[in-house]
Amino acid sequence: MTLRETDGRVAVLPRWFPTNQGGLCQKGWTAAELLDHPDRLTTPLLRDPASGKLRPASWEAALDRVVAGIHTVQAGGGRDAVAVFGGGGLTNEKAYALGKFARVVLRTRHIDYNGRFCMSAAAAAGMRAFGVDRGLPFPLSDLGTADTLLLVGANPAETMPPLVRWLAEQRRRGGKLIVVDPRATATARLADLHLQPLPGTDLAVANALLHIALTEGFVDIGYIAGRTTGFDDVRRAVAAWWPARAEALSGVPVADLEETARALGTAERTIILTARGAEQHANGVDTVTGYVNLALALGLPGRDGSGYGCLTGQGNGQGGREHGQKADQLPGYRRIDDPADRAHVAAVWGIPAGDLPGPGIPAYRLLESLGTPDGPKALLVFGSNPVVSAPRAARIESRLRDLDLLVVVDFLRSETAALADVVLPTAQWAEEDGTMTNLEGRVLRRRALREPPPGVRTDLEILAALAVALDGGSVRSSGVDRGSSIAPEPRVVFEELRRASAGGLADYAGISWERIDDRDGAFWPCPEVDGPDTPRLFADRFLTPDGRARFHAVQHRPAAEEVCAAYPLHFTTGRVLAHYQSGTQTRRVPALRQATPAAFVELHPDVAERLGVTDGEPVRVVSRRGEMVAPARLSPAIRADTVFAPFHWGGAARANTVTNDAVDPISGMPEFKICAVRVEKVNAT
Repeated sequence: MTLRETDGRVAVLPRWFPTNQGGLCQKGWTAAELLDHPDRLTTPLLRDPASGKLRPASWEAALDRVVAGIHTVQAGGGRDAVAVFGGGGLTNEKAYALGKFARVVLRTRHIDYNGRFCMSAAAAAGMRAFGVDRGLPFPLSDLGTADTLLLVGANPAETMPPLVRWLAEQRRRGGKLIVVDPRATATARLADLHLQPLPGTDLAVANALLHIALTEGFVDIGYIAGRTTGFDDVRRAVAAWWPARAEALSGVPVADLEETARALGTAERTIILTARGAEQHANGVDTVTGYVNLALALGLPGRDGSGYGCLTGQGNGQGGREHGQKADQLPGYRRIDDPADRAHVAAVWGIPAGDLPGPGIPAYRLLESLGTPDGPKALLVFGSNPVVSAPRAARIESRLRDLDLLVVVDFLRSETAALADVVLPTAQWAEEDGTMTNLEGRVLRRRALREPPPGVRTDLEILAALAVALDGGSVRSSGVDRGSSIAPEPRVVFEELRRASAGGLADYAGISWERIDDRDGAFWPCPEVDGPDTPRLFADRFLTPDGRARFHAVQHRPAAEEVCAAYPLHFTTGRVLAHYQSGTQTRRVPALRQATPAAFVELHPDVAERLGVTDGEPVRVVSRRGEMVAPARLSPAIRADTVFAPFHWGGAARANTVTNDAVDPISGMPEFKICAVRVEKVNAT
């Protein structure tokens, strides 16, 4: 988009770009309304010990409180007594600086971010199959040319409306769109074929599709032999997944499975995409791997106009996971437990490699450990609202209350900020320069429209100030001046990021601000300033040591929590068109609030009839972890054994009070998409 300010008013204008071609959704059109919102934070807030309330304070007082608290906590519990929690909306520069701040200034191993809740299962599956994680290894426009396009657990008509133009283009060209989703979503209603499985059975569907492809001779034997390893194990694993077995488990008719497999296997150009519906499970990595196996068996990755990809959700969901916010990673997708990777990054940072901490723990485990005897006693939060967005949210809220120090950096008072000891007001997206990396791996420039309001600092300025202040105390060691380690200027940080990422999987060394200013961004890896970037991966080889993709045999596992007499329904969560993430921003925009003013519980009419519930009547959804209350929305679009609620609200309507905190053992992804519940009618008082 382009912003234009006239007489203090900011207008949003559409901008033609290869990905959206001038299209914006309602959230984009209204985004500038938050820049001057009356709820905007413009001064630091400190918790008053006497009243327990947050009160305005000076920056000097606020930073002194943060520094003193960190020194006290680390003096009593060691460096790992302080943790950092980041966000997928941070620019590349801020994500990089946050990871560096945690490891160089605080010297803690405890850092992770909310992207762990979004893309981590697909990232882990991509790394083990292809040797790299990039949401789309091809340009987004390829979707429009696909003869068959399979979307698994994706609802872009509500979550990424500008992307739908490519679905429309695909249909206009005569292509076939197939959607796998337990709900008849707005995207599913666009499809030629909608598979409506029981939540948690997507892997059974994937294995059945590969079983049919093998039986009917759709697999590409030459591709498998020349470009992959491990197929024999997968062949044996899917032999038992005959279509009738998958139908009995998932509810997807055999005829639909066969039609899907034939459409995938006979098309000249085929693309398979997965998203949160397939990923947010305790077996999310295996589920995504099942669809990667299917794509590899059909010979899709690396073939022009075909492939496998993951739809990445947050604004900088791709870049946010490349540069050091994840517990096990260093910039450029380097591993923090790899000696060569540690040595490279430590040299850029000017510290001994031995000073770098080891791997931390994934986001939910980190949040769940806060305030416990062996867990961190202080937490710094940048760009996230885990009180609403984390699974088993009531427990996480309790953990945050148990901390000795909670610092939240935000521009609005989120539910998490309301619990903080210190709240630091930060600049918004239109008030600072930087770069972001979209789902294609395309690095983009974001330019500031104006300066932040008086009294507001950018995240980089806050990190730089804290680094200097903390260096006067316990963080100094090895003769290293860690206080000067964080630059407040985005361009300076990006130049350092380029050096730190050089030679890594996500190599930005050849990407300068000038290069992406002059063009429509640049795709990583891009190692040379004067060399090419990489819009398409895998044309000649995969990024594994031997250049071959890896098949992995995976089997369906039941959900961590199955239905029973006390909790007879499946509960699943997701987004709605008008809102985004935890709703901290979108719930404050009048047009978006008017479009969807409150949370709801989507029930099949048969369920509502059994409960004696009418449309709009409040219902209570109860799990073993807690309950939420919201009006019922009756719809035949959902399975009769499943209920749905959006997760954009806090308070009594907080869907994540109900969700399960079981996590994938590989990625740390929580099982947001399925748990066992009962629904009760709320008696009027």
